[in-house]
Amino acid sequence: MDVFHPLEQVPDRHRGGAVAIGNFDGVHLGHLALIDAAKAVTANPDVSGPAGVLTFEPHPRSLFRPGETAFRLTTVESKMAALARTGIAFTAIADFDREFADLSANAFIERVLVEALVAKHVIVGSDFRFGRQRAGDIPALEAAGRTFGFGVTALDQVSDEDGFYSSSRVRQHVAAGEMREAATILGQPWEIQAVVEDGDKRGRTIGFPTANLRLGELIEPLNGVYAVGVKVDDPDGPVIGGVANFGRRPTVNDRGALLEVHLFDIDRDLYGKTLWVSFIDFIRGETKFDGLDQLKAQIAADCETARTILAR
Repeated sequence: MDVFHPLEQVPDRHRGGAVAIGNFDGVHLGHLALIDAAKAVTANPDVSGPAGVLTFEPHPRSLFRPGETAFRLTTVESKMAALARTGIAFTAIADFDREFADLSANAFIERVLVEALVAKHVIVGSDFRFGRQRAGDIPALEAAGRTFGFGVTALDQVSDEDGFYSSSRVRQHVAAGEMREAATILGQPWEIQAVVEDGDKRGRTIGFPTANLRLGELIEPLNGVYAVGVKVDDPDGPVIGGVANFGRRPTVNDRGALLEVHLFDIDRDLYGKTLWVSFIDFIRGETKFDGLDQLKAQIAADCETARTILAR
């Protein structure tokens, strides 16, 4: 998949196609429906270019609600990796700054869809709004399509018996440690991407070396222990099983939220490496132990539980 940032860099060979529009945070099954529709539209002889995605960085919520608790499901890198797996030809990233947010609905259509992308078909969710103060809606988009010569598909939201698939719903499950439920909406386990930082090496002294990760702008899962699958430096590389603890390590009185990942059956230097960690299932909540011996025994039990979960 080709990535163009800013979107004005989209070359002629990728213009004139079908474009799915959205934030795509998490790249869940609802997002995949938009992308599948974009790919299907390219069979239309009026659509000369490939299927692509238009997304926005940073997430608009960061501009409109600054200082809010970290909420993102994916970093830019992990979002691009997930989009690439869909088979889409390209992703164009619009810089969502104050100037962009202040574009009128008509200016958004003309500058982004017509001039930058030369879109021949646009695929959006049925609740899509655009332009300053969200003034643009589906009827306005369809009217512009008749003027500028592009088609519009507005898809109803994909849902299950519990409601519509949405990034907000995934966030609720992640914050509650409900990783199986999150995976049902995402179509795969929730995955974070972060660089391993130097730590105090305390885990190695008790027989369970860990890679320490900060989640930064990503949403924090429920504090506790998880069975995880880990890839090193390659979002599509081999998966290594492991167990991870997210929290503030009350037994050793450390401060600050940290994800500590212990990989099974492997011993290698991971400092500075990028890890892609998939949260498979929640094992237990964060607990303060009386000492390191009790902590060590519990980690051993957690490892066995995680191995059983991953074997399934």
